[in-house]
Amino acid sequence: QVQLVESGGGLVQAGGSLRLSCAAPGSFFRDTAFSWYRQAPGKAREWVAIITTGNTTSYLESVKGRFTISRNYANNTIYLQMNNLVPEDTAIYSCHSALGHRGQGTRVIVSS
Repeated sequence: QVQLVESGGGLVQAGGSLRLSCAAPGSFFRDTAFSWYRQAPGKAREWVAIITTGNTTSYLESVKGRFTISRNYANNTIYLQMNNLVPEDTAIYSCHSALGHRGQGTRVIVSS
């Protein structure tokens, strides 16, 4: 089963930054939208950001102005740049394609 591979999570202090990566097969990279989701401990999974095939982006209200989703065609990777992190951003972040692929997730912990 084709999977996406996330990386870049870790422990960071409030106010810090992390960049998450999501590597995808080149066979469909250009042909689908990608989203980032997150699931905090004890909470339901929530959508965070999307980038369409035309590279239009949209964000969860609470991350607007702090997070940026982007697409790199040279290495078939989706990025989520996260700045000014707050403890409420602590979660497992996962990458999903509109075709139904997903990754295992990467853990982000923001300490206060």
